[in-house]
Amino acid sequence: MIRLGAERLDRIVAVGAHCDDIAIGAGGTLLALCRARPGLRIDALVLSGGGSEREQEEQAALTAFCPGAELHLTVDKLPDGRLPVHWDEAKAAVEELRARTEPDLVLAPRTDDAHQDHRGLAQLVPTAFRDHLVLGYEIVKWDGDLGRMAAYQPLSPETAEEKVRLLQEHYPSQRHRPWYDRESFLGLARIRGIECHARYAEAFAVTKLTLDLGE
Repeated sequence: MIRLGAERLDRIVAVGAHCDDIAIGAGGTLLALCRARPGLRIDALVLSGGGSEREQEEQAALTAFCPGAELHLTVDKLPDGRLPVHWDEAKAAVEELRARTEPDLVLAPRTDDAHQDHRGLAQLVPTAFRDHLVLGYEIVKWDGDLGRMAAYQPLSPETAEEKVRLLQEHYPSQRHRPWYDRESFLGLARIRGIECHARYAEAFAVTKLTLDLGE
């Protein structure tokens, strides 16, 4: 197994179509990154939920998921489930984010996610972040769109459990959903852990990866 670590990792961009997408898909990775690199800058963009209780949930949640980080969060007001017909606004939001940061890593949805909002955002990200490493996170859902992943971030049992605790604590508006529970989150993390010889892990899709292994 090849293990590649980023020597320089000072700025991260994290984007989601909905409040809780980032935390569900990459919450454990954010916890691990922020603890390893105090003072890390994280620019986060969420396309929907602005002005509602969901925005308040997201602010509190990402603050907890990014301990010690310099967090800058923007939550826009695009309607849930309608990103394809609000393409111009979504693209403008992503371009505006790109204009204010030069990240070392981008966390975004997968391009083959079955949800139209997730998939649409994933397709927009590389049009703005052209020369960046983009890791596409996964979100379990009824569509059954989970597949083979290319990159893994192992999580300690403590980090995996903390991710689940924070998800339950900070998103009360989602607790009624049948898939939103400890078994779902830890179950997927356990499977991805098996795939990378760890107890738990988060997994990511990678569309492009440029290597610098020497001349």
